[in-house]
Amino acid sequence: MTPQHILVPVDFSAPSDQALAYAITMAQKFQARMTLLHVIYMPPLAGADLAMQMNAIEEAAQQATDACLQQVRDAGLLGEKIICQGVPWQEIVEKAEDIGADLIIIGTHGRTGLQHVLLGSVAEKVVRMAPCAVLVTRLSAA
Repeated sequence: MTPQHILVPVDFSAPSDQALAYAITMAQKFQARMTLLHVIYMPPLAGADLAMQMNAIEEAAQQATDACLQQVRDAGLLGEKIICQGVPWQEIVEKAEDIGADLIIIGTHGRTGLQHVLLGSVAEKVVRMAPCAVLVTRLSAA
């Protein structure tokens, strides 16, 4: 498999940063195009205060995603960004299909036990539902 279009979900965490670094390296090797995706999750029962803060949240997401995109461009690669609202794993799967991605590279926190049960795993759901190959990166416990 030679990836031509890599989707990289970014949430600006350490695992996400590592996934982005892997994706840049792989995209350079295969001269693949990259799309960065940030999903803003607004819980269904979010109060008016959160809704009023959405502009600030969206602006911060724009700036952080632009910084990630600059890393892609500094590496000499073609890239674009998508920022949307929704349930992260669903949006990742949907956008991968919409843009014709042939690889998703996603970071995971590697939670186990009760944390995993309570928080779920976006990466795990993406692996199960994705329309293409998925590479999951995990920070090593050093």
